[in-house]
Amino acid sequence: MERVNVLGVGISPINMPAVLSAIENWIATGEQHYVCVSGVHGVIESQRDEQLRRIHNASGLTTPDGMPLVWLGRLTGHNSMERVYGPDLMLAMSELSARKGYRNYYYGGAEGVPEQLAHNLQNRFPGLQVAGTFSPPFRPLTADEDTQVVEMINKSQADIVWIGLSTPKQERWAAAHVGRLDGSALIGVGAAFDFHSGRVKQAPRWIQRSGFEWFYRMLQDPKRLTKRYLINNPLFLGLILAQLLGIKKFTINS
Repeated sequence: MERVNVLGVGISPINMPAVLSAIENWIATGEQHYVCVSGVHGVIESQRDEQLRRIHNASGLTTPDGMPLVWLGRLTGHNSMERVYGPDLMLAMSELSARKGYRNYYYGGAEGVPEQLAHNLQNRFPGLQVAGTFSPPFRPLTADEDTQVVEMINKSQADIVWIGLSTPKQERWAAAHVGRLDGSALIGVGAAFDFHSGRVKQAPRWIQRSGFEWFYRMLQDPKRLTKRYLINNPLFLGLILAQLLGIKKFTINS
């Protein structure tokens, strides 16, 4: 699939139905891919980390999680491109999974979060099959621990593995485990774990559509997010302007 070049990160010009169709096809054919759900934060982190940029560009899909990426896609002629927001993708895929019998594994979040997340989703989507849950420690796993995690997830026979480690940890984890895990789709959705477990309140839908969800989230968690947004957002705007004017060139070769 052609990608939209956003500062050297290839964003898939896609919408929710197309993402669901792609994942459904992977499961049917036994293909194995990972999905990056990326916004401004992921794009800017990829400017600082070449490996992360390559991970985004080697994904099965890198969906536009933020409205600025959608606007840039439409500016380049991809009029059907829509925001594929991580929490919305989790809900849409859960509904499809309940109908199709797909098995879902939830990896990430603080202690108790993936269990509450799975419980809430099963209540919302009767018939949803939860293959398992695991909250990893807030440190790198040893090689032996990682092998045990792979064996545990594979034993669960999960079709889809949801990853809630935040960017860029979840993208690196997905890229390192695709092919080692038997599931067809590894999907990093970060804050969706906290939102759908009820731990953190989501922004109202009108704020999400406005492109100012970042401001709402910053007010909720200023200590962690203020520096990120006040540095990344102006930097993104400046680099995008340079790209659009041809002052600076970016390539999306993975």
